[in-house]
Amino acid sequence: MRNYLKKRGVFLGVILLVFISTTAYKNDYFEIAKQLDIFTTLFKEVNMNYVDKTNPADLMQQSVNQMLKGLDPYTTYMNEQDIEKARIYQSGAYVGIGATINTSKNKLVIVEVYKDLPADKVGLKAGDEIIKIDGVEVSSLQESAIQFLNGKKNTTVALTYLRNGGAKKEVVVARGDVTPKAVPVSKLLTNGIGYIALDRFSKTASKEVESALKLMLIDEAKGIILDLRNNPGGLLHEAVKIVNLFVPKDQLVVSTKSNIEAYNQVFETQKQPLSLEIPLVILINQNSASASEIVAGALQDLDRAVIIGKRSFGKGLVQKPMPLPYGSQLKVTISRYYTPSGRCIQALDYRNKGDDGMAVRFDKKQYSTFKTKNGRTVYDGGGINPDIIVGVESPNKFIETLLKSPLIFDYSNQYYYNNSVENIEELRLNKKDFEYFKKMSVEEKYNTIGKTQEDINQLKTTMSKEGFGTMEEQFKGLNAAIQESKLKLMDTFEADIIAVLESEIIKRYFYREGMYAYFIATNTEVFNAQEILNDTQTYQNILK
Repeated sequence: MRNYLKKRGVFLGVILLVFISTTAYKNDYFEIAKQLDIFTTLFKEVNMNYVDKTNPADLMQQSVNQMLKGLDPYTTYMNEQDIEKARIYQSGAYVGIGATINTSKNKLVIVEVYKDLPADKVGLKAGDEIIKIDGVEVSSLQESAIQFLNGKKNTTVALTYLRNGGAKKEVVVARGDVTPKAVPVSKLLTNGIGYIALDRFSKTASKEVESALKLMLIDEAKGIILDLRNNPGGLLHEAVKIVNLFVPKDQLVVSTKSNIEAYNQVFETQKQPLSLEIPLVILINQNSASASEIVAGALQDLDRAVIIGKRSFGKGLVQKPMPLPYGSQLKVTISRYYTPSGRCIQALDYRNKGDDGMAVRFDKKQYSTFKTKNGRTVYDGGGINPDIIVGVESPNKFIETLLKSPLIFDYSNQYYYNNSVENIEELRLNKKDFEYFKKMSVEEKYNTIGKTQEDINQLKTTMSKEGFGTMEEQFKGLNAAIQESKLKLMDTFEADIIAVLESEIIKRYFYREGMYAYFIATNTEVFNAQEILNDTQTYQNILK
């Protein structure tokens, strides 16, 4: 009897759990169905009754974009045309011209040309504006213009372009393999330290790092610098494989957590490492994201590397594509990344937003402590915080905006066409160069004060509408004061600005490979890394 009651109790407990789970699911399902019904009816009534003729596809696109905008910037909707673009870019049957191209305002401007790839072979340069593709005006092609640069391997495309404000030029480019190397530079320095620059986590990333590391081990390198600065990430499994080069098999590298059980995963190393002993330094900065943060975070938590630089970007959200009707697709955030110690990589909290509607960064007071394998204290708060911080983490919002503005690109182009540089050691910007950069910064076309300028323009418009007049003299005084303050800030952060300008200019003369050679010759982080690796005691003390 007692066993019967016990079994009956267990049975009733299971039934109750199923009932509760089912009820919760039904409640969620009912709420979703209810809101869908409201939206469907609203959408139909608007399209059937609005005073002007509507475009249902445009209205739907706007509503979807606004809905997803409230979540995070990585959850996006892709229509059939967007899917086709992505398929073309990812397919081995379609190739391009071997250059990074910026598309904005119906313009195609070459941002960077990769060494020995098709665009480079025909003499195209950064700053060239493509105005015709196979005789068709880029302006008439609008958003689809860049697709016309792609095509099947060994076919050609005729381009008409403008260079440095001069006359039209024409060139025929043979499309070919345009995948730049993941490791643009690997070099054993004169002091016996190996330097490996990894600027993307492509499908060949781990093999390229492995090949470079093997050669350095053969040459008996005393330590390795792995430069992940400005690396935006890429393939997760490549990050795990790169960590595996330095840590044992079956070691946890990263995990993902979600409120949906199926999306909770762990990623461990699968092979024996190349070296467990060689000292290792990882360089990161504010532009190191996603897979870069997984590598840096795992090796820091496992006390396998010293991290040097600035706090990384903090992109710790995982996306998954979901097929939708009519060939469309939703890329939806499903989980978050966590390092072996349990730290979340994500920096911005999209669940809590500020008064301006923007996601807020976790406050330092909210940071939690975690322990590395050796018991060192590390913190979350988004991104990976280096063991040795070089420079100021976030010098100034204005400086951040300035360094991402078109002014950097345009100044670099002007410098290239006005100066001859024979070798990397020659390129050092002087005070005169910097003063000219400051002069360019006050030109009206460069809105280097960002949201401040937008708010001033909005205030002027509002005041005029409400009858206060334009108050031109007062606003002239305000603008003059802001410009003066801006120039003073530029003087304060002159060294930071010049470093960015020089690295951008170097690429005009010596490609991306030259930029890393410049880092080796001049960069503080690289110098610090070499000092640490040449001082065994200091290196070991940091990791204790």
